[in-house]
Amino acid sequence: MRELVLSCPGDLAEAWSDALLEAGALSVSVEDADSDTDAEKPLFGEPGLEPETLAWDRNRVVALLPDGADPAQLIEAALLDSGVPAEAVRDWHLRDVPDADWVRLTQSQFGPIHVGERILIVPSWHADEVPAPQASDTRIAIQLDPGLAFGTGSHPTTHLCLEWLAECLPQGATVLDYGCGSGILAIAARKLGAGLTRGIDIDEQAVQATLDNAGVNGVAVLAALPDGLPDGQSDVVVANILSNPLKVLAPMLAGRVASGGHLVLSGVLARQAEEVAAAYAPWIALSVWQTRDGWVCLHGQRS
Repeated sequence: MRELVLSCPGDLAEAWSDALLEAGALSVSVEDADSDTDAEKPLFGEPGLEPETLAWDRNRVVALLPDGADPAQLIEAALLDSGVPAEAVRDWHLRDVPDADWVRLTQSQFGPIHVGERILIVPSWHADEVPAPQASDTRIAIQLDPGLAFGTGSHPTTHLCLEWLAECLPQGATVLDYGCGSGILAIAARKLGAGLTRGIDIDEQAVQATLDNAGVNGVAVLAALPDGLPDGQSDVVVANILSNPLKVLAPMLAGRVASGGHLVLSGVLARQAEEVAAAYAPWIALSVWQTRDGWVCLHGQRS
């Protein structure tokens, strides 16, 4: 296979990418033409938000071509569709894409992840490498493959919540994981000794992912959409979502915490901690339990 590589200015990168896809490219990516140089610029936005500009000042647009495609014809067709002036598309060239086992290459990017001293997250293709647990071993292994739902164990907020569960979860506690994603927190809670555990998410794919992942790990997690959450309270309520939803959900989440129970929140930047804690202050006093890479885990116990 071959890739078509060309340069274009930032204000045309998105339109040109769309036009190349319409013209028949299998995929298109936009890269910083100044990457790995002193002129390289970061491109990012707030968590959960897209950056204001979706391209750099100088861009390298890379289009994967179908076998036998004529690059000149594809460029001509893209120019007609996009309305981009021909002079804006500069110095294009082709490069070969070597044959590879892309599944194996993708899997190689995801190895086992150690979380603290007690938790190991293992993709299925590394499952055979995990030693059998010993009777006195308090460590747990969670088999989890990267998928559609958030929560592979690699993000700092997931680490923070997992570490709280490993260090502070009362044995036999009932647990509510709100915004369960892949189900990693609910599964960890069960493996660490929790009792009845529920996972709730607004995304049907996340609910199914939680059920599937719980089955793979041999634990029982009751997963459902929010409408399927019955009345009642839990000894531990954990929510790893962004700060704005956490503030909106404050009355509901606080009300789900049993007397003497724990509320654990993450997905919050350090600069947002006071604002989120203030939203929960009428019910539960929250404080920063731990920080990691600019993110915090907030914890409070209901009196």
